[in-house]
Amino acid sequence: MISINAPAKINLYLHITGRRLDGYHLIDSLVAFADISDKIAVSSASNLSLKVSGPFSDNLRSANNLVTKAAKLLALHNEFKQGAALHLTKNLPVASGIGGGSADAAATLLILCRHWGLSLPHNVLFQIAGQLGADVPVCLQGQASFVGGIGNEITLAPGLPEGWLVLVNPGIPVPTPQVFERHAGAFSKSSRFDQTPNNISELAALLRERTNDLNEAAMTVAPMIGDIIKALDGCRGALLTRLSGSGGTCFALFEHENDAKEAGNALTKRNPNWWVRAAPLLTKWPSIAEHN
Repeated sequence: MISINAPAKINLYLHITGRRLDGYHLIDSLVAFADISDKIAVSSASNLSLKVSGPFSDNLRSANNLVTKAAKLLALHNEFKQGAALHLTKNLPVASGIGGGSADAAATLLILCRHWGLSLPHNVLFQIAGQLGADVPVCLQGQASFVGGIGNEITLAPGLPEGWLVLVNPGIPVPTPQVFERHAGAFSKSSRFDQTPNNISELAALLRERTNDLNEAAMTVAPMIGDIIKALDGCRGALLTRLSGSGGTCFALFEHENDAKEAGNALTKRNPNWWVRAAPLLTKWPSIAEHN
C-alpha cells in the first residue's frame, strides 16, 4: 500500500473579475496550502473500490465521491479496466472552502499514475483534472499559484514566506454554487503581485490590499462566518483574517507557531462545536513532477 496527503487549499485572496455567458464566474485568486490534509492510500485489487474513514467520512458517499470519479476518468482516458483498492481518510470538513474534495481528486490522479505505472504528459493530467472541478488543477499543481479564468489558468506565484494559519469551520456545509449565485455587486480587477514578500507580515500587508469577494454572499448562507472572523480578529498575533474560497472555513495568518497554537486552543475551548486547526502555511507539497 502506498499513500499520499491531500492538503487543504487556502484562497489567500479571491476576486470575482467577471462572468461568462454560460454562468461561470471568472476569478483571480492566490492559492496556497495548509499542512493539514486528507489522505489517499491505494493497494492492488482486481476491481476499483473506495473505502472512506475519518472524522468527516459520514458526510460522503463512495459512489459519487471525487476520488472515485478521478479514478474512473483516469482509467477511461487510458482505455483500460485496471483495479485499485482506494482508501480515503477524510480529515477535512466537506463543502468548506478549502478544497478537500479537489485535493483528494488531485492526489488520486497522482497516486494512481504511480500505482498503475502511468507516465502521462502533464498537460494530459491537467486536462483530466479540469474535468473534475475548478479547483482540481491548482491542487494538482501543488504550489502557491495565481489562478484565473474558471480555475483553469494557473501561474506560479512568487515565493511565499514561512508562517502559520489557524483554520476555523463552523461545522455546517456551505455549498459553493449557492454562494456564487448570491454574489452581487461590481466585478473586481485582477490584483496579482510580482514582489516576493520577505516575511509573513509583508505578505499580510499585500493581502490586506485585496479581499475575498465572496465574503458577503457566504455570510448570507452561513451567518456564523461573521462570528468566526470576529473571533479570529481578537486572537493575539493574528495578522490577517479572511474567508477561504466560498466558505465556510475562515483563516488567520500568524508569524509565530506559539501564537497560532494558543489561538487555536482558545477558540476550541470557547467554541467546542467549531472545527479549529493550527497548521503551517505550505507553499508547496509533493508536486506533479515528483509523482509522475
